[in-house]
Amino acid sequence: MENKGNSIGDFNDYEDLINHLSESIKETSYLDNELFKKYNVKRGLRNEDHSGVLVGLTNIGDVEGYKKQENGSVIPLDGRLFYRGIEIKDLVEGIQKEDRHGFEETVYLLLSGKLPQKEHLKEFTQLLASKRSLDSNLKMSIMELRGKDVMNILARTVMVMYANDCCGDDISEKNLIKQSLNLIAKFPTIISYAYHSIQHYYNDETLSIRHPNPELSLAENFLSMLKGDGRYSALDAQVLDLALMLHAEHGGGNNSTFTVRVTSSSGTDTYSAITAAIGSLKGPLHGGANLRVREMFDHLKETIKNWKDDKEIAGYLLKMLNKEAYNRTGKIYGIGHAVYTKSDPRVVLLKKMARALAEEKNRLDEYDFLAKIERNAIETFMSYKGSEVGKVVCANVDFYSGFVYDLIGLPVEIYTPLFAMARIAGWCAHRIEELNFDKKRIIRPAYKNVVTRTNFVKLEDRG
Repeated sequence: MENKGNSIGDFNDYEDLINHLSESIKETSYLDNELFKKYNVKRGLRNEDHSGVLVGLTNIGDVEGYKKQENGSVIPLDGRLFYRGIEIKDLVEGIQKEDRHGFEETVYLLLSGKLPQKEHLKEFTQLLASKRSLDSNLKMSIMELRGKDVMNILARTVMVMYANDCCGDDISEKNLIKQSLNLIAKFPTIISYAYHSIQHYYNDETLSIRHPNPELSLAENFLSMLKGDGRYSALDAQVLDLALMLHAEHGGGNNSTFTVRVTSSSGTDTYSAITAAIGSLKGPLHGGANLRVREMFDHLKETIKNWKDDKEIAGYLLKMLNKEAYNRTGKIYGIGHAVYTKSDPRVVLLKKMARALAEEKNRLDEYDFLAKIERNAIETFMSYKGSEVGKVVCANVDFYSGFVYDLIGLPVEIYTPLFAMARIAGWCAHRIEELNFDKKRIIRPAYKNVVTRTNFVKLEDRG
């Protein structure tokens, strides 16, 4: 049966053509959900129980949130996160007991697979600190080309770094390590300069470009460049360092890390792979969740009259689930996770520090309100969706990270870039692994084509 196609007709202007193409795309892009079941296609690389489809092996990070039985049922568990086999709780608490910052040590662990000896950590930290400064053309690309989004400026600057690298396409192990260290060290500087550039050009603020301080930890140095010396507390820096540690890695299955592995498997250069990951993380379904929690929390602070009234809180959250309140999406942002069920280990660690920070900033009432929202949101969701296996939910790290960043005094424009500043460590570790394990192959999944076959129709016969 011949397909005559759609009649184009006469177009008055460009918008008419766009509207026509849009209607055609709506028609031809439709896929019946039953087809996914018919061909056993895992939408979003998810199994029917919403767990991730197993697509690779790694020695780097691991996430545990449930246990699968032989019959396919899922048993919810308290969440656990591992970096190179070391539980994140042990890593964080071990470093905190020694009263020092730990992001640099976390980077060393993720890249090398081992905890550093004391002298190696000192040398490694100094090496990272020595690479923070940007050369003149990198600075100029940020300042002169401008841009209104820090993530886009970050991606663009990474590609400029490729142009400056005489060994940009060298994917030998040693060169990958050199490129990784350079990127990890420079991300905070790029993000800080990009933010101040945006504020200057688009918000008429004074352009404040501060040089990196190699005597400070990465977290302290970032706060110094962003806010200025003396404008952050020791606890601010400690909590930011913790947040960076918690966001540095999350297994190979998250969207941006998988993006790194897919692009790296083709043999492309480091800068292209990292730029692709930045584009993935920029998406609101991945890196923008903490900002959505922040916006939701601001709304709830204004809407809930009595912050201590569980009944009023639960009632409004139920309206949100029923799409009757807030933005009517039916979502409570920061509640639920693709892997974690009973708890997110990052929340346990960050929540404790969030309370200490709120106490320092005289904002304990907001912290207590947020904790009440967390408890009521989980209970309301469980009651609304049902408490059967697979519906157990918890707050995820985004539920508290936005609040923490607000307490530190960080602008919302850098919430997602902060995520990139931490996750670059995991991205680089996964890229090195992807390009160095034996018998590697380019990642090439398959798609089942379900369109009806048709014949070609001559142009004059298409109506």
